[in-house]
Amino acid sequence: MKLLGRGLCAVLLASLLRGAEGEIVVRTDVKVPMRDGVLLSANVFLPPGEGRFPVILMRTPYGKGDAKNGGARAYARSGYAYVVQDTRGRGQSQGRFAPFLNEAEDGFDTQEWVRAQPWCDGRIGTAGGSYVGFTQWLPAPLGSPALKAMVPVVTFDDFHEVMYVGGAFQLSLALGWGAMVSSPPGEALLAKDVQGILRTLPLTDYPRLLGRQIDFYNDWLAHPENDEYWRPATVKDKYARIAAPVLGVGGWYDIFAKATLDNFARMRKEAPTEALRKAQRVVMGPGAHGLGSKIGARDFGAAANIDVGALERRWFDRWLKGIPNGVDDEAPVRIFVMGINQWRDEHEWPLARTRWTKYYLRGKGGANTAAGDGVLAVEPPGDEPCDRFRYDPADPVPTMGGANLVLAPIGPYDQREVEKRKDVLVYTTPPLAAPVEVTGPVVVVLYAASSAKDTDFTAKLVDVCPDGTAWNLTDGIVRARYRASDKAPELIEPGKVYAYTIDLWVTSNVFLAGHAMRLEISSSNFPRFDRNLNTGGEFARDGAHVAADQSVYHDRGNSSHVLLPIVP
Repeated sequence: MKLLGRGLCAVLLASLLRGAEGEIVVRTDVKVPMRDGVLLSANVFLPPGEGRFPVILMRTPYGKGDAKNGGARAYARSGYAYVVQDTRGRGQSQGRFAPFLNEAEDGFDTQEWVRAQPWCDGRIGTAGGSYVGFTQWLPAPLGSPALKAMVPVVTFDDFHEVMYVGGAFQLSLALGWGAMVSSPPGEALLAKDVQGILRTLPLTDYPRLLGRQIDFYNDWLAHPENDEYWRPATVKDKYARIAAPVLGVGGWYDIFAKATLDNFARMRKEAPTEALRKAQRVVMGPGAHGLGSKIGARDFGAAANIDVGALERRWFDRWLKGIPNGVDDEAPVRIFVMGINQWRDEHEWPLARTRWTKYYLRGKGGANTAAGDGVLAVEPPGDEPCDRFRYDPADPVPTMGGANLVLAPIGPYDQREVEKRKDVLVYTTPPLAAPVEVTGPVVVVLYAASSAKDTDFTAKLVDVCPDGTAWNLTDGIVRARYRASDKAPELIEPGKVYAYTIDLWVTSNVFLAGHAMRLEISSSNFPRFDRNLNTGGEFARDGAHVAADQSVYHDRGNSSHVLLPIVP
C-alpha cells in the first residue's frame, strides 16, 4: 500500500506539473500609457507560475494578433514573458499613424513600462522584421537600461533613404506599402488598375485615384530633401548610444540589404564599449524580404534558407538568460556567396582582404543593347567616342527584378529582354578564364551629360551565363539634382559633363569561369523608381515631361567605371 501510495503521489504530481506547463497567462488589450497620454494596446503572454522573467518585445503596425499567438506562447513556455503591441494609430492603439515618426519615444516609453512590471526581471530583448525591425532601432539610442538584446530582421537605418534612393522616389514601395496600410479591411489593392495608377502624373494624384486620403504619402512627396521632417526616423547619428548586442539578418535582394550591413558595420565601429562592438553579428542570405531560397526566377537551394526563429532564440538565450550556447564564439559575419551557393564566415564588413578594382566602360560609341560594342575592362580608356541614348519618360525601362517589395518583380530575373532596348547601354567583359568573386559594396562613377535640366542615371551589375542568361545582382540610381547633396538640390547645365556616383548597394557573387561580368547603364527603372520628367520642374506636382538625350563618356579625362570589391 505504501508503494502504491507513493506511485499515486508521483502520478498526481506529474499531472499537476504537466498542467502547470500549459497554464500560460495571457492578458489582451493591455493599455500602455505614452508620455503624451496616448494609450497603446498590447497583448502580454506570461509563463506559468509566479516570478520575474526576461521579456521579448515586439511592436508592430500590422496587428498584434490575439491570444492564440503561437510564437508568443512558445516563448512563454520557455520561461520568457512576451509582449506584442500595436503601434500608434494601428489596431487597438490610440493616436494618429505617422509611419516611423513616433516610434522612438513610443518604443522607449513601452520599454520603460515593461521594465516597471512585476513580471519583468529587468531584461528586454526586441524582435521583428521590416517596419517591426525599425521599431527596435529607433528607441535603442534613448537608452532604456532594460534593453539587453536586439534581433532586427530585414530592416533599415534611415527612412528618408528608403523613400528616396539616390534622390529618386521609390514609387512602387511608397505607393504599394502606403496603399496597403491605409486600405480598409478586406480591400485588395491589386483589384484596382495599379499599372494605370503608377503611370499617372502628377504623383500627387495617386491618393485620389486610390479613392482615399493618405496623409503620410502626401508628406513623403512634400519632403524630397532630407530635411527635419525625416529627423525622428533615423539612427545614422546615434549608434554610439546603442548599448545592446544586435543580431541583424538580411538578404542580398532585400530592399534593405545595404542598410542591414551598414547597421552592423556602424555598430562594430561605434557601439559604446569594446565588448558591445565585439558582440555585434550579421547574417546575409541570398533572399529578398522573405529570406527564402527561391527568389525571383532563381532557386539557390534548400541550404540557402535562414531559420530566423532559431537564430533569434539562441541570441535571446545568450543575452537575456546568460546561457553559454556558443554565440560568443561564432564569426561576426555570416554570408551566403551566390554563384557557388555556399555559406561562409567572415570577420568584418567590408572584407579586409578586398581588392578594390576599377572596371572601365569601353567601346566605340555603340554600346546600345547587349549586341552593341560596349566592353567592361580593367584597362583604362584612351581617346574613345561617348555612347548616346535617348531617355523618354513616356517609355521608361521596365523594372525587371531587383530589391523590390511590392508592385514590381522581386529578385533575380533574366535581363536579356531589357538589354534589347536602345536606351540601355551594355558593357560586358570577355568570358572569364577563372572564377572572380565580388563581395561587398559596389559603386559606379559615371561621367555623363544630358540635354535636360534634371534627369536620372541608373546602373545594374549582371552575371552573364555561358548560355546568355543574364542575372541581375544589384542596381542603383542617381537623380541629377541630388548628385552632390540630398539636402540641397541643384539643377544641371544641359550639355555639361558631370561626374555621377551611383551606389549599387551590396552583393556577394562568384562569377564562374565561362561567365561574364556586365554593367547596364540607362536613365530609368520603372516602377521601382518614379520617372524623372527631365523638365527640372517641381517634384511630384509636375505633369509635363520631355525626352532627354544622354551622353555617357569613357575617355582619358572622363573614365567612367564600376568599382568592384574583388575577393581573392
